Amino acid sequence: MTDASQPHGPDFRDGLPDSTLADGAMLAGHVGPDAVLIARRGNEVFAIDATCTHYGGPLGEGLMVGDTVRCPWHHACFSLRTGEALAAPAFAPVHCWRVERRDGRIFVRERLPEPMRSGARPASSERIVIIGGGAAGFAATEMLYREGFGGALTLISADESVPYDRPNLSKDYLAGTAPEEWIPLRPRRFYAENGIDLRLDTEAADIDLEQRKVKLTSGGAVAFTKLLIATGAEPIRLKCPGADLPHVQTLRSLTDCRAIISRAKPGSRAVIVGASFIGLEAAAALRQRKVEIHVVAPEARPMERVLGPVMGDFIRSLHESHGVVFHLGGTVSAIEEHRVRLADGARIDADLVLVGIGVRPRLALAEKAGLAVEHGVLVNEYLETSAPDVFAAGDITRWPDPHSGERLRIEHWVVAARQGQTAARNMLGYRDRFAAVPFFWTQQYDVSIDYVGHAAAWDSIEQQGDPGSRDVLLRFRKDGRTLAVSTIFRGRESLEAELAMEHERSP
Repeated sequence: MTDASQPHGPDFRDGLPDSTLADGAMLAGHVGPDAVLIARRGNEVFAIDATCTHYGGPLGEGLMVGDTVRCPWHHACFSLRTGEALAAPAFAPVHCWRVERRDGRIFVRERLPEPMRSGARPASSERIVIIGGGAAGFAATEMLYREGFGGALTLISADESVPYDRPNLSKDYLAGTAPEEWIPLRPRRFYAENGIDLRLDTEAADIDLEQRKVKLTSGGAVAFTKLLIATGAEPIRLKCPGADLPHVQTLRSLTDCRAIISRAKPGSRAVIVGASFIGLEAAAALRQRKVEIHVVAPEARPMERVLGPVMGDFIRSLHESHGVVFHLGGTVSAIEEHRVRLADGARIDADLVLVGIGVRPRLALAEKAGLAVEHGVLVNEYLETSAPDVFAAGDITRWPDPHSGERLRIEHWVVAARQGQTAARNMLGYRDRFAAVPFFWTQQYDVSIDYVGHAAAWDSIEQQGDPGSRDVLLRFRKDGRTLAVSTIFRGRESLEAELAMEHERSP
């Protein structure tokens, strides 16, 4: 893909014929050293920065939908009119540029001032409390700030760090190719400067629905008029002798990641238990640190349950080409100080053991409060729980998905963030239905795999292309419908599948 941050294409200062840009078309170019994207909708021409503010994806290779553009990398969405980041995983806007049209030509002039957030609402007696500093909790907080919420806003997080980009923990940050200053989603001063009461290293002990208070384990309570529960999930731990030894780690928090990095010395050996997305992303990242990797998992193919046998075989071969050793069909019976014992009697030397066997939603707080819970906190299409003015978002939430017709609970970063944004707007009275199509991506070595939709089971998988060539599209079909689409380096087709699902068409 093109590096969208580097100037290429026409210099829009010189202008181009108006007829060059058809209705619904986009064109990447530059204004001097700055990469710029122009797009046409009807008789209007827009110009914005060409680079997604999430991870720098090339917006010109994405999809224009109405007066918005979607990034081909991780499906962030921006307004062509204002530059606003309309949908996670991007939160920061792109700049807009002034367009001049004269003598049948289109010129792009100077960059316009940064988009202003919505005008502040009048001071309000509302008190919104958000429990959880992960994707959903941060996204809700940021959206309330963006919408100009004028009441009291408290974000309670059990984490000791300000909300951060969790997907990076198993990718570039763990690999050592992303500095830690990239990890926070906003600096600490963002919260203080905008009157957000950020309480880190703080846990909620109880929710008193009658008194409308969140009681804290440290004592005291925080009153609310509206509440968002976004407590997320916690890693499942092994239950075997030695599972609590110091070198046995899980990867969920920034603290976890730092502990893993401290043991990931070149030439050391790590045993990763579980061929999950987190486990295999960590395997790829640690290989970049010259750590020897062994993966132990009970399944016959990694990720086959989600991505099918073709992608599973490709993922295994990809890792093996980088020196990873698989012990599939194996389970851990015990962990010792310097080795792992398998159920079949095999032993693997290990300086580090990373357990990636899944997560479970943190439901205790919701259950204790008496909210309706069934394999997750039950919410309606507005993300409202069974209690008035109490919302839920993220990994704990089971919502009515309009695309599958089922209630889903999905542990995807983008889903959680978008739910947080929707819940925030609904706490302000917008009544937005949550209807986003589930999306996730996994980055392993130089390969990015996208997945749109949700297919718990399928009748068949239709394949276009070859994963071995880093160019494939898989359609997971059941009863004549495409439930999900997985791609490698087909970002635009992934976006088109997402759009088709939004409009209830089988992609």
